[in-house]
Amino acid sequence: MNGFEVRGATDAARNVQVVVVGAGQAGLSAAHHLRRTGFEPDRDFVVLDHAPRPGGAWQFRWPSLTYGRVHGMHALPGMELTGADPERPSSEVIGEYFTAYEETFDLRVHRPVEVRAVREGEGGLLLVESSEGTYATRALINATGTWDRPFWPRYPGQERFRGRQLHTAQYPGPQEFAGQRVIVVGGGSSGVQHLLEIAPLAAETTWVTRREPVFRDGEFGRDQGRAAVALVEERVRRGLPPRSVVSVTGLALTEAVRQGRADGTLDRLPMFDRITADGVAWDDGREVAADVILWATGFRPVVDHLAPLRLREPGGGIRLDGTRAARDPRVHLVGYGPSASTIGANRAGRAAVREIRQLLYGERELMAGVR
Repeated sequence: MNGFEVRGATDAARNVQVVVVGAGQAGLSAAHHLRRTGFEPDRDFVVLDHAPRPGGAWQFRWPSLTYGRVHGMHALPGMELTGADPERPSSEVIGEYFTAYEETFDLRVHRPVEVRAVREGEGGLLLVESSEGTYATRALINATGTWDRPFWPRYPGQERFRGRQLHTAQYPGPQEFAGQRVIVVGGGSSGVQHLLEIAPLAAETTWVTRREPVFRDGEFGRDQGRAAVALVEERVRRGLPPRSVVSVTGLALTEAVRQGRADGTLDRLPMFDRITADGVAWDDGREVAADVILWATGFRPVVDHLAPLRLREPGGGIRLDGTRAARDPRVHLVGYGPSASTIGANRAGRAAVREIRQLLYGERELMAGVR
């Protein structure tokens, strides 16, 4: 594929046709499809990743999350993950897999590179400002995920708590909580996993959630998956901040979860009203003492660097048409909202490249695009 001449870019900007921001599942999928359809890395496109090494967000997961406990990890396009030891930490298994993937397809990911802002340039170009310089590009694939933006709820008295507060993103594994009184906040799968790990070691555990947990029994097949994704997709179409796909699927009733419910570990309390110096309290007079509050309260999309483009809708989210931002068809978000699962990220990367080929080269290229 031939390069192109950029008109209107600043002299300091390096010119490429596509910039991919993020090298997790979605970013690598997009890079693979760019490569496969004739785009040359470091000439036609560049992948910028802020992490110190391959592995996406997986490289930061806690050691006790072994590969055998990972649910629904789909292989990247064109290369299966085979022969992995289920007892090894997922951070190691998937980090090695991503490393091999980048090398096999010669994706030449630039890291560690921080993308600070994406702005409007001259001549219809986008300017991507990063720690290694500025890129002028005709299209952007944003694959930054959520890991770097943990959500910390705020409650009255939070600053008075004399114990330790930490988020799932900082979870070190269960050993650090031995002999302590721990409150786990959050009704998602991470909160349940943390609680089940910590309970045998802790002096006492308390589970607190904002909503009554919904447990899912029986098979979760293709139809159920599509229905869950459709619910998330509807929010994105309305310009609302996306919810995770997991948040609408419910909690799977695994054997460990069944045991946790039976022995009282997963006996949930409603959300407390305030935090005290020594624990938490409810307006009805109930109090629970604690040494640690673990916030398993999820993450928000990492999109602040896109703020100069004014892509957000009044509802607070970025409305998408497929993977394209409704307010700017040059910008594609993959791994956002309905594509924030490993299989969804794969599909979104492919779809984004297909749309970008049409944007750059017209209808004739759409017919010869990603198959």
